[in-house]
Amino acid sequence: MGVELQHPMKPELRPEEAARGRFVSGIRSFILNDLAGDLRKAYDNRAAPAFARETGRAPETSNEAHQAMRGDTAFNIYSSMRVHAQKMVWNAAGAVVDRDIERLASEAAKVEGESGSVSLNPGLAIPRNVDAIEVHLMPGSYTRGGESLEAGAVYDQGLAVFSMGLMGANLDDIGLSMAAYISGKYPDFKPERILDTGCTIGHNTLPWKQTYPDAHVEAIDVAAGGLLYGSARAKMQGQEVHFKQMSAEALDYEDESFDLVFSSMFLHELSKKARAAVFKEAYRVLKPGGLLLHMELPPNGQMNAFDGFYLDWDSWYNSEPFYKGFRDEDPKQLCENGGFSADDYFQFVVPSIGVYGPDAVTNAIADEEANAVDSETTGRLAEGIMWFGFGAWK
Repeated sequence: MGVELQHPMKPELRPEEAARGRFVSGIRSFILNDLAGDLRKAYDNRAAPAFARETGRAPETSNEAHQAMRGDTAFNIYSSMRVHAQKMVWNAAGAVVDRDIERLASEAAKVEGESGSVSLNPGLAIPRNVDAIEVHLMPGSYTRGGESLEAGAVYDQGLAVFSMGLMGANLDDIGLSMAAYISGKYPDFKPERILDTGCTIGHNTLPWKQTYPDAHVEAIDVAAGGLLYGSARAKMQGQEVHFKQMSAEALDYEDESFDLVFSSMFLHELSKKARAAVFKEAYRVLKPGGLLLHMELPPNGQMNAFDGFYLDWDSWYNSEPFYKGFRDEDPKQLCENGGFSADDYFQFVVPSIGVYGPDAVTNAIADEEANAVDSETTGRLAEGIMWFGFGAWK
């Protein structure tokens, strides 16, 4: 179970810190696989039948499944352990970065003049969900109260522990899987200008530069610390990416200036109003024939009641206030509301390229049925992970 990053900007782990990270990842794996299985059995054998006896029918929505499960012993154990494990993730990551931050800053300074850039906007208003709300139970959220690259380092190390090796050695599996799918599905699409919105530290930005090496790639986020860290991280991996502090709701770019606008696990962290603005702005800056692509959690409308409830757990117990609101929306409608034609919408499910290999991605491209959401695997950070993508052509 890999939890150690492989890029040169990574924190240097002492043996006891590496052991602590593996221990926390092991607990999370137990929770998200074994205890999650027990949770499903409790739902099928106790909670759903009890709900049916009371209402005369089985739960039909994620809310009703949640209602049925509340108070069940299996649910209480699962939720309590998952909350505590989440806090352990950030405690472990924070301790490592606090000890190693001076060395990390020194290493970042050494690559300041290399290809790529980072541009900050000190006057930008930082949304409360990025600064004031401890999203994912992450102390200090995405800013940690300042503009130091510390916030990016904690996020990087924390995500490595959190993801249990399922996001790849450099946490780029989503980007690699998405880029492999798009480049394989649309071989004639050769984007010259690519924009990653809500990029955090750019971990899923770099695969687009790797896939389309001649493209000009920009990555934006509102949190300065992640951009500072992400820029150094990219340079140390030999990737030229231009990081800018900017809101995806109000892009400081001219109309029709990008061929591809991408995001990964970003939309569910936005309010409904902000999401709507993000789609309209993406439409505005895309060139005719350009592609909008989001990797996200699958929508509740395409899942059964239990699996919808299972993914919605984060909204209630993991300080993700907009999580469920996004999952209750229709991704196709979001694209249409942003200006895209309904006929130009598409969605797909792609196997993790790191877990299943390139051939599985190729098979998914060839299999139209792969576009359907498999409730048991899609979106879950557990064994059998599959990524959900959707978007539209302009």
